[in-house]
Amino acid sequence: MSHDEHPEDDGYSGQATLVIADHELTVRVELRGHFQPIDGYYRWYGRIQADQKVSELAGGKKTKVVLRTPGGEAPGELSDPDPWDRYRIMGTSRPPFVVQTTLDHADV
Repeated sequence: MSHDEHPEDDGYSGQATLVIADHELTVRVELRGHFQPIDGYYRWYGRIQADQKVSELAGGKKTKVVLRTPGGEAPGELSDPDPWDRYRIMGTSRPPFVVQTTLDHADV
């Protein structure tokens, strides 16, 4: 899925720091997010490129983490890995990337 398929979603693609079990790992991520008007929360989510150290530390289980990008930092949770050993990451509220907060350039 490309970002062009869902232009209303915010996101980040690139290098990030994953803090897991008191370890800081450099990883590559693909993140997206959007505001949910029904409950008033911003939800962000994505995948972490397959990484042996992430797999060792997460152990195939849900794990609380912190994710840092050049645009910010946020707590999140890793879920089970996919068949290619890429962990899904998700969080609620402020994401670890820059989000448009004005309507200046938004389609209204």
